[in-house]
Amino acid sequence: MYSTTYHRPSSLSEAASLLTGASDGKYLAGGQTLIPTMKQRLAAPTDVIDVTKIPDLAGITVTADAVVIGAATKHFDVANSAAVKNAIPALAKLASGIGDPQVRYMGTIGGSIANNDPAADYPAAVLGLGATVITDRRSIPAEDYFQGMFTTALEDGEIIKAVSFPIPARAAYAKFPNPASRYALAGVFVAKGKDGSVRVAATGVSEGGVTRYAELENALSANFSADALANAAVSPDGILSDIHGSSAYRANLIVVMARRAVAAA
Repeated sequence: MYSTTYHRPSSLSEAASLLTGASDGKYLAGGQTLIPTMKQRLAAPTDVIDVTKIPDLAGITVTADAVVIGAATKHFDVANSAAVKNAIPALAKLASGIGDPQVRYMGTIGGSIANNDPAADYPAAVLGLGATVITDRRSIPAEDYFQGMFTTALEDGEIIKAVSFPIPARAAYAKFPNPASRYALAGVFVAKGKDGSVRVAATGVSEGGVTRYAELENALSANFSADALANAAVSPDGILSDIHGSSAYRANLIVVMARRAVAAA
């Protein structure tokens, strides 16, 4: 690891000021991606700005219509929150399956969606529930936030403050994990809104990152049951293919995981 200067600001304004004053600064949330990258000398920021101790960035608030999770909230806290389990149990279940215990104790929701790994779990929930990403500058709808593999709408220096998840009528997440990394070979979040609308978002499968699948949404809008997907198929075009699974294999997994999620919901 190259040498760096570590900072722990106590406010968003201080964090922004530190980043502005650094020649090549990086925000540190859970550090589950940045620290390993630095250890491998694939990244060498002059300054690391740890935002996890900023009071405004942590905590979970539940209203009648939404679950709002602070960006610095750990996966472990989401997984074990009674309030989240009561309002959106699928979200708590998703968080409980991220990585291993060490990752869940350190990783944060803000860090996960800021990095936007194409196989991360949280992006499926953000897009599947039609959540809103709240930053220190604006509110970004999920549809506009994710812009491709490792790419988001965040501008330079912009900090995620929280994510607001609308409470659905029903929802569930089903994941087929890589047995070594626990990343999703295919993870599908299915949600039926209180207005009857259906959203299906998959992670780990698309060359463009987290993606919605209209063909599955249309089938479930007519009949929200696993049987509605009995003859469903997803085209392998644009689906990832690597040593872990071909595009055809992953395309089939999308349907299988979607059926499991609907059955669980």
